Amino acid sequence: MSIIDMKAFSQAAPAETETESAVALRDVDIVFGRSVKAALALSDQGATRQQIRERVDALMGTFKVNLDVKPGEICVLMGLSGSGKSTVLRAINGLNRVARGSVVVRHRGEAVDLTRCNAAMLRDVRLNTVSMVFQQFGLLPWRSVRDNVGFGLELRGVRVAERRRVVDEKLEMVGLADWADKPVQELSGGMQQRVGLARAFATDADILLMDEPFSALDPLIRDKLQDDLLDLQRKLHRTIVFVSHDLGEALKLGNRIAIMDGGHVVQFGTPTDIVLKPANAYVAEFVKHMNPLEVLDSGTVMTPLSALRRDGDTVLLDGSGGVRVSVCVNERPIMAHIGGRQEALGFADTTGACGDPGRVIVAPMTLPLRAAIDLRLRSPYPIVFIDELGRLAGLCDHTEIYRGLLQNNGLPNP
Repeated sequence: MSIIDMKAFSQAAPAETETESAVALRDVDIVFGRSVKAALALSDQGATRQQIRERVDALMGTFKVNLDVKPGEICVLMGLSGSGKSTVLRAINGLNRVARGSVVVRHRGEAVDLTRCNAAMLRDVRLNTVSMVFQQFGLLPWRSVRDNVGFGLELRGVRVAERRRVVDEKLEMVGLADWADKPVQELSGGMQQRVGLARAFATDADILLMDEPFSALDPLIRDKLQDDLLDLQRKLHRTIVFVSHDLGEALKLGNRIAIMDGGHVVQFGTPTDIVLKPANAYVAEFVKHMNPLEVLDSGTVMTPLSALRRDGDTVLLDGSGGVRVSVCVNERPIMAHIGGRQEALGFADTTGACGDPGRVIVAPMTLPLRAAIDLRLRSPYPIVFIDELGRLAGLCDHTEIYRGLLQNNGLPNP
């Protein structure tokens, strides 16, 4: 992407407004060094980070970053070392000073701009709304596991009995209840990171900032903690901004991903968008070796209802019309018709589990493609997909699966 294109992209604010976001960054420039005004002026002229550094005594940390993070989602900031991802993260709790732009967080039901609030408000945000999980755990070695988890509550002035109740609850959630009174030095790296997670969740903060929290751990432990985080998120529904340099981790965890390069956000979208529609060569290079089965869902590859043949209140699932599904007035599938006989439908859940795969299977369109492939292998019929309201959305057969995989690899469709 050229400098001009990059600038235009950065200045295009996301569609969501601050009132709809848990976190909203608008045109955020961060400058390290003394010559802030000179650096900003060069930035406005389209100079690169390297050019600015050579001309003035300053380093551009970010260039007009625009991001929104919706309540309850995991937003992953990713890129190579020095891309600016941790710089952005640390602006969300005021640790990095913003030279220009705004950082708005939802705090006690109000939109608070951390670039303009006073010190008392910033402290209140840090104590009650925004919590951070560090890469190197950030635990206090002279304290027990329980006292580390309760540290934020202690700073907040929560009484001992209530603090102990909350801490024990969170330790149970992360599987460390039996270690509550142990010194943290006795725990493994993975266990110490779970203490960090429990401490962040114990504060009941709405927004969690996680700066490469698993990168220093062994691959198997890292994978397990990623699963643990997703399990906790399903229960607690926090807003999480997660920094990572690992694309596989980003695709696994993120509802949306912001890819950064040289202080710019070059693409911000869902994992499927990132993999299937890379914004430029830099993003394409990141994703070219990714297994599409790790990110694609069935809705990505299915043939939509609008493209299927209909006969009255039935939808044809094959070319001959021998396999059909009848729908009711609100487009919900109610019965299969196979070779002129009626059969009950089978239903799969969001993981692909199905009690009777020998029937025509109805599954949610958010079903991972890997699970859809497994279902199709066990069923003699195309899979019928429904939307979040239970309406027929489309179908997926072998052709759709092949087409989706080939398209992702840049090959011509069959």
